[in-house]
Order: sequence, then structure tokens, then C-alpha cells
Amino acid sequence: MIALQAYYDGNAVQPLEEIHAQKNQKLIITILDEFIDETLTKEVEKTARGILGKYANPELQKLKRKAAIATEPD
Repeated sequence: MIALQAYYDGNAVQPLEEIHAQKNQKLIITILDEFIDETLTKEVEKTARGILGKYANPELQKLKRKAAIATEPD
């Protein structure tokens, strides 16, 4: 069993760390009587890793490297 930190933004549960779970894996969600500072959650969302991490695609990164090499002057 793995525990991780997250918060509810009013619409969905937002993890504060990477989730190591498989598709369709069941989760147990425990709601605490604690709250987080909204300014801290907004700062996490503003980091490059937080914003761009969800768009990372290793296959596209490989294609980009190949294209860069192909266009380099000899």
C-alpha cells in the first residue's frame, strides 16, 4: 500500500506528488480535517515541471532530437 498527499480543488483531487498506480487500480481516499494554503498549491502548478510534466511524451522527444540532428549544418 502506498500513501500520497493530495488536495481537493472543488472539482477534482489534485496530487501533490507523483502517483505510482496502474490504470484501473483501486484507490482508498481518506479525507482529513486539515487544509492546505491555496497560495502554495498555485505555486506548485506554476513550476515548469508542474505545468509541462503532464505533456511529456518520450516518443516525441526522440523525434525532436532526430529532427535537430537532421537539420544541423555539416
